[in-house]
This record gives sequence, C-alpha cells and structure tokens, in this order.
Amino acid sequence: MMMSDIAKDRTAHLLKKRGSVSSLSSHEFRRKEPRGRTKDSLSTVSYMDEPSQHEDASHLAVQMENTYQLGPTKHFPVVIVNHILKDVLTNYLQEEKYEPELCRQMTKTISEIIKAQIKDLMIPRYKLIVMVHIGQLTGQSILIGSRCLWDPKNDTFASYIFRNSSLFALANVYTVYFE
Repeated sequence: MMMSDIAKDRTAHLLKKRGSVSSLSSHEFRRKEPRGRTKDSLSTVSYMDEPSQHEDASHLAVQMENTYQLGPTKHFPVVIVNHILKDVLTNYLQEEKYEPELCRQMTKTISEIIKAQIKDLMIPRYKLIVMVHIGQLTGQSILIGSRCLWDPKNDTFASYIFRNSSLFALANVYTVYFE
C-alpha cells in the first residue's frame, strides 16, 4: 500500500464515523460513458444524526434469551415515586415566580431529574414516561388528559400537583411493564 492509499483509507474511516460515506478510499468508482470512455465519479452518501459516544459499540447487537416472564417480580413503588415528585417540585419551584421562558426550561430540567431519580431505584423492566406541566396561577382552570393502552395489573402512574403564589406544576410519571 502506498502512503496516499493509507491516507485515503484513514479519511474514508473518519468520514464514515461522522456519518458520511465517500468513495475517496481505495474503492473508487469508474463508470463507462456510452462512447466507451471511462469517467471518474464521486459518490457520497450523507445522513444527519446526533453522534453517539460509543459508535462502534452501538453496532454490536446483544442477543438475550427469552425469560418468559409475564409479570414483574417487584411492583412499581408508587408511594416512593410520589415522595420523589413532591421533593423535586418543592425544591425547584418553591421560590420561583412564573416566567414563560424560565418555566419552559424548568419543565425539561425537572423531568430529567425525576426520571434519573426513579431510575436510581433500579426497578427492572419498566418503561418510564415523565411529563411536567408548569403554568401561571391567574385564577384560570385547566384540564389535562392522558390516554394509553396498558395492563392495569402491572402498569401504573404517580402524580403530584405543586402550587406557590405565582405558578402551579403538575408532574406525572407513567410506568409500563416491558414484557
């Protein structure tokens, strides 16, 4: 292999890691024109995706055997989750005043914190959905509804409502057992 071939292979490898596959490596494509001449062509395929930290590990699929477990060994602790919701909402929103931009960011932050604390409980085989709504208290009324298909024996939810002088917050955690 010549030095330029090694450089081309490294360039192609870096492009593949970034999400662009190019024919600049040692596999150059040549196509024939109708009159018998060959013409160099450059083929590029690109995609846009967030880069992962472990791209090589993400391509390896881990085969797991079936457990044939149809129900949870340990049910989801709704009371503990209710305490988590109360603590997080109270700690983050006790002294806050309603500002639309701040509250938009706080809903994302609070949802991630709640999800992380519930995952720390390490309850196996449950999928989590965390939804946080924050609104201004001006004497209005609001109705929030949710629908989904689930198994009432294994799937459950927890909810907590927080109010201070200028805002309200509703946090819902839905847990769905993953068979």
